[in-house]
Amino acid sequence: MKPVKPAPGTADAVVRAAGCVLWRRAPHGGIELALVHRPKYLDWSYPKGKLKPREDPRTGALREVREETGMDCVLGAPLPTSGYPVADGRWKEVRYWAAEACGGTFVPNREVDRLAWLPPGEARGRLTHERDRGLVDALLVVLGVG
Repeated sequence: MKPVKPAPGTADAVVRAAGCVLWRRAPHGGIELALVHRPKYLDWSYPKGKLKPREDPRTGALREVREETGMDCVLGAPLPTSGYPVADGRWKEVRYWAAEACGGTFVPNREVDRLAWLPPGEARGRLTHERDRGLVDALLVVLGVG
């Protein structure tokens, strides 16, 4: 049976998550986006993850960026929320924000083994899931560079 988005009021059927489209100013002009490679799923995505019980989504987004990339960041404007079915049949909703990296160092870990800083066009091409590609454009609009 194909999973479908749960009806309103069935919050326990929704996996709440948050993340960021992390960006920085490129050394030679323009911007670069951070993509993470998750060995468990063999995919390229944005830093994101499930929220802890009663965790504010903004706090969770910052925590996930730090855990997965080692980067500190400043949250900017909200970006579109992404929703999709997960393996156990529940619906996952990921709230995203634009976030400018302001320091930190990546260290490969159990969840993320690689971090790539890419120009927007290359990032769009490297993203594994089609649902993530529109967030590149949303970020460029928010930053006024697209």
